[in-house]
Amino acid sequence: MKNVVVVGSQWGDEGKGKIVDWLSDQADVVIRFQGGHNAGHTLVINGVTYKLRLLPSGIVRKNKISIIGNGVVVDPWALLEEIKEIKSKGVEVNVDNFIISESANLILPFHREMDEIREDAAGKGKIGTTRRGIGPAYEDKVGRRSIRVMDLRSETNLDQRLKTVLLHHNAIRKGLGKKIFEKDKLKKDLLKIAPEILKFSQPVWLRIDEFKKQRKKILFEGAQGILLDVDHGTYPYVTSSNTVASSAATGTGCGPNSIHYVLGITKAYTTRVGEGPFPTELTDETGELLGSRGKEFGTVTSRKRRCGWFDGVLVRQTIKISGIDGIALTKLDVLDELDEIKVCIEYQLDGKKMDYLPAAVEDQLKIKPVYKTFPGWKSSTQGIKNIESLPDNAKNYVYALEDFIGTKISSISTSPEREDTILLVNPFDV
Repeated sequence: MKNVVVVGSQWGDEGKGKIVDWLSDQADVVIRFQGGHNAGHTLVINGVTYKLRLLPSGIVRKNKISIIGNGVVVDPWALLEEIKEIKSKGVEVNVDNFIISESANLILPFHREMDEIREDAAGKGKIGTTRRGIGPAYEDKVGRRSIRVMDLRSETNLDQRLKTVLLHHNAIRKGLGKKIFEKDKLKKDLLKIAPEILKFSQPVWLRIDEFKKQRKKILFEGAQGILLDVDHGTYPYVTSSNTVASSAATGTGCGPNSIHYVLGITKAYTTRVGEGPFPTELTDETGELLGSRGKEFGTVTSRKRRCGWFDGVLVRQTIKISGIDGIALTKLDVLDELDEIKVCIEYQLDGKKMDYLPAAVEDQLKIKPVYKTFPGWKSSTQGIKNIESLPDNAKNYVYALEDFIGTKISSISTSPEREDTILLVNPFDV
């Protein structure tokens, strides 16, 4: 039995959906452990496209158990809409194949509004959130005033919990000149959908313990990327949860010894959505070409992604922070048309060399990348399934990345299709 954690090694959007889908075919259980419906995974299976936001990728596979862990914040209305949407495509979602942690915290309408209010008021200082209410929901969680899935079981308990959370939010709303939220209306709306949510509710930590005793293969599915981690990312331009691999343990209720392999999904170039530092960003024709060939638009927001060269310094850093054992390199085929390809191998800050990204945002914004240039291969790699079939310059590029970041590249993706993958190491077999 092997349990695998999948994380993004950059700023998210690395192509986790395809890799997680491929791994979920081998797993028995697939678990989301952090984030919310602010991160989308796009799966293409037999010509059918599935855009998942909250549901784990295993949901599209038969005979798999999909779980939303306690570390996830759940918009109950968005979840029910997503279930409805995926059912319309012939996917079964029932109490036998889908579980929500009873301890998961809920995203409520005032969280979404607060997210929007803050972003609009921030002006040039905005973070670039998805405006889905993720941050405010996590704030209520650590503030011990959140509504959790289990609170929907009792109308009396729900009423008291809503009083507590609205006392906080309505005070802020009054100060901002916004209309206060009515408790009774919100309680009525929640009680209306409560049965549909509660039927999936279980103590996930207990179920995971059972699965381990049954020697089931568990796949822990992360959202966003390590550089958006609230502790280890480009703060404050980060998400509101811990996106590193160790979060899989706390976000589901199992010990770190449950994790046997950490797979880092890594794009062959770099992208970022929203605001914040981006040392290798390209604002020229090459950046536009990467965005166009890579179809770089957000699954959830459809926002255009910023594009740049591969930042080896950052990926090497996230590998160390998250304990990554192997890299799944994605979107290699996007580079096919380029005459030359650059890789950032160090930084300069105020004239001094640096081999890591400093923590202070003012330093991150001043960083200058130092590049190593590789010749392009100027031929198609799309659909190649064997590394020996890659053009020589493409192989040289892959081996150079592997050597610099100091971690084995376990697979190479050469198209959005699941089958178009060069498999070098299977994480479940290590």
